[in-house]
Amino acid sequence: MTATTELLGQMRSHGLLILAPLAVLEGPVVSIVAGYLASRGVLLLRAVIPVVILADLLGDVALYALGRWGRRFLPPRPALARMARRLRDDGTRILVLGKLTHTAGFAVLIAAGVARFPLGRFVLVNLVATIPKSLVFLALGWTFGAAWADGGGAWGTVIAATTLACFLLFLWQPWRRR
Repeated sequence: MTATTELLGQMRSHGLLILAPLAVLEGPVVSIVAGYLASRGVLLLRAVIPVVILADLLGDVALYALGRWGRRFLPPRPALARMARRLRDDGTRILVLGKLTHTAGFAVLIAAGVARFPLGRFVLVNLVATIPKSLVFLALGWTFGAAWADGGGAWGTVIAATTLACFLLFLWQPWRRR
């Protein structure tokens, strides 16, 4: 038995137990990997979807809790205080935007705790934003898995072009000029 065969067997048997804590720490990347593994038949998609969504939500609640009850562990940051003030004024919109833009999400989730954004509303808004985000990342992993299984083909060309376009858009970043 090769190491790869053994690893795949372990993933089939215990994949969700491995996947869940990793998705708490880094939901989007783990969602892509889980989508790929589901496309290959290693994991069941119907089991992966709720695990990825709930784990991502749990990670967000942990960041909220850090902002709300663990502020003494955070360095004082004027930007975090400004974000907390903005969250008090227009919290739902900022929370959704922060959740959907992965780089700003970390600070927004902590700032929501600092601002004492109501926990029930935080969880609800976050869940509504997490579901489509997680499904998109799962679909991306599934698509990459299908393209890999086909040896590239037409899907490989579409994925390569889309990835290149996204990378160039990231480098250009017209929104930074405002």
